[in-house]
Amino acid sequence: MSRHRTGARSGRRKRGLFRRFGIVLPVAVFSVVAIIGVAVGGKLFAPGSSAFSAVQAIGVVPGSRTMAALEAERTQLIAMTTAARTLTVVAKPKLASPAEVAAANPSSGTGGGGIVYVTSTPPDPGSAQSIAYNMLASFGFSPATFFGCLKNIWDRESGWRYDAENASGAYGIPQALPGSKMASAGADWQTNPATQIKWGIGYIKAIYGDPCKAWTFWQANSYY
Repeated sequence: MSRHRTGARSGRRKRGLFRRFGIVLPVAVFSVVAIIGVAVGGKLFAPGSSAFSAVQAIGVVPGSRTMAALEAERTQLIAMTTAARTLTVVAKPKLASPAEVAAANPSSGTGGGGIVYVTSTPPDPGSAQSIAYNMLASFGFSPATFFGCLKNIWDRESGWRYDAENASGAYGIPQALPGSKMASAGADWQTNPATQIKWGIGYIKAIYGDPCKAWTFWQANSYY
């Protein structure tokens, strides 16, 4: 009799616990699982994660705007590469002559376009320099203003020697290249300083405008 009652009481206790926790426990477990799922999902889909990159990759599936843009860029790159391979050089670059350079920019290399004037006293009479000094006026140049510039050029080009010859073929006081150009000033261009000087001053006037502009160009380029 006592065992029967004890078993009844135990059965009632178990049924009471089930009524108390039979619904609450599954709900609690589901809540815990849901919280863990949210936390894991937030980690996976955070910017920079592989899962997040996978989501972004959806935007480039065939037919999307992103895929179309990439395809257009690829097509353009192929066209540019093909065009670059078909380029050819049609001619070698042509270097401008001193005369062409001077005509385009007579004051090049002066650092601001200024012309350098060099004062000089009259040279010794009877010398080639004296011939040039006296000849300048016939070309419209003041000897006192322009002879110093002319002297500086021809000091460096030939040392005022009528028979000065360069390996390039330049000849005479003005170093005409070729020397035969000076035949336009006289048939004795090979031996007469006056003929050479006449041609040289005429050349400077035609190409540079005056001896000091020629000297400015020479300083920048070491030739005229």
